[in-house]
Parts: sequence; C-alpha cells; structure tokens
Amino acid sequence: MKIGYIGIGIMGLPMAGNLLKAGHSLYIHNRTLSKCDSLAAQGATVCASPAEVAENAEVVFINVPDTPDVEQVIFGSNGISQSARAGLTVIDNSTISPSTTRQFAERLQDKGVEYLDAPVSGGDVGAQKGTLAIMVGGDEHVFQKCLPLLEILGSKIVRVGPVGMGQTTKACNQLFCALHMLACCEGISLARKAGLDPAVMVNVVSSGAGGSWALANLGPKIVADDLDPGFMIDLLCKDLRLVMELAQEAELSLSGINLAQGLFNKAQAEGLGRLGTQALCRVVGKSDSLNA
Repeated sequence: MKIGYIGIGIMGLPMAGNLLKAGHSLYIHNRTLSKCDSLAAQGATVCASPAEVAENAEVVFINVPDTPDVEQVIFGSNGISQSARAGLTVIDNSTISPSTTRQFAERLQDKGVEYLDAPVSGGDVGAQKGTLAIMVGGDEHVFQKCLPLLEILGSKIVRVGPVGMGQTTKACNQLFCALHMLACCEGISLARKAGLDPAVMVNVVSSGAGGSWALANLGPKIVADDLDPGFMIDLLCKDLRLVMELAQEAELSLSGINLAQGLFNKAQAEGLGRLGTQALCRVVGKSDSLNA
C-alpha cells in the first residue's frame, strides 16, 4: 500500500520504519525535515507538507506531541484536509484529547475520510520491535481494514470502542505509567536509604506481585542513573493534563494521580523535562518532595 507517516520522532521513526520494512511505499513528513533522512536513505519519500503526504497515500498515520499539533497536521493551511479525498483513512497514533478526537473525526467524515484514534504504549523499545500495545477507537469496518497495518506495529491490538475510546484508554494507561514510575522511584530510593542494593531489589521484585513493566524496564536505568528518554517527562506531563481533564469531565477525584502529577510537574520545573520519565528519581526521595 501507499502509506503516509507524519511525525518522525522517538516513536514515529521506528514505527514508520517497520511499515517500510514490511514492503509498503512510505511517504513521510516532519516539521524538522532532517529527521526524515534515515528513512529517506531506506527508500521513503520525503514530503514538504502533510497535504503532500495525503495526496500520495491511501492511509496516513500521525504521531505528534499534542492536540493542537494534530489539528495543525489535519486542518492547517498545508494540512491533510487540503488534499484529502474520499476513501482516505487517517490513523492517529498521538496521545491527545478524547473529546477533540471525536470532533476531528466528525470534520473529516464530512470529506469522506475515515478516522481511527490508535494511541500506542510500549515505549521506544516496543516501537522498534513492533510489539506495541495499540488501543483503537473507530468503526469496526475501518478497524478491520487497517488491522494488517497495525499488526506490523504492535503485538496487542484491540478495538476498544468508537472514535475517542482509544484516547480514553490511553489516558488510563498513562495514569498507570505515572503511578508505577512513582512507585519505582520511591522503592529504589527506600532500598538505597535502607542499605539494600537497589539492583538486587529490582531484580527480585520485578518477578513478584510488586513487579511492573516500569520496574522491569526502567528500574535498572534508575539504578544506573541512565536518564535517556524512551518517553520524556515533558510528554507525560502533557498526558497527565489530559488524564485530569478526563477525570473532571467524569466528575471523578483521583488522589493518586494528583500527587504524581505534582511531582512530575516539579521535575519539569527543575529542567528535567527532556529526560526520560525515570528522571523522576531526581525529585522523589528529596525531603521536600511531599510538598510538591
């Protein structure tokens, strides 16, 4: 197929690369065009705008940071909607507002363009290996049509409901990610302060009832003070704002995520935003962290 991918970042680069390796023709765009160079060297076609991507592709994936970015990609002056034709399918891998996602889908439907919100989880490692969890909102027939493409990118692909429910599921996922990361940082801090080798603790607890993806994959990085981003604090802070907006819409109080959001915001304010979420360890364990 002729596939478009817009947003060649930490996640988008390997995801687009896997589509290319699967034999599809790939048309790509990124605000910083130089980030497309490695895929261009493998045979992808670099496009000057999202509109040019949509002009050439049957299915266009989007993977950009925030809700306004997706809106610009789709509806901006050189956006997808400028060249979209009936029958085009847009699949959004970004993590954005569920309610705004529904609005985007309705606006595209007027042009005969089909839409899936399909945020992903699994970090850069999952993106590279094609083992992401993909939570998809949209019509069943559109989902089934696009499933072979999604199976290139992930190992767990589930249609969770109509448009917007993919983003709602991702909000729940990010809640877990934040709280699990907080638990990892506090547990490792406690082990160190109590005189226990934190590497030993992580190894044992990862296999027990207290284990998590975060502990198994990012716990060793915390121990080694490896703070390179698989997923940045800046992006998680954005996601937690979406979680809190969704909770407010549902009239639900979430005390745990309220605490975690305060600590991640503190880490961001201290200049750690471009580091991986495991850099929360630089904040957790400080005597003043409970006042965040």
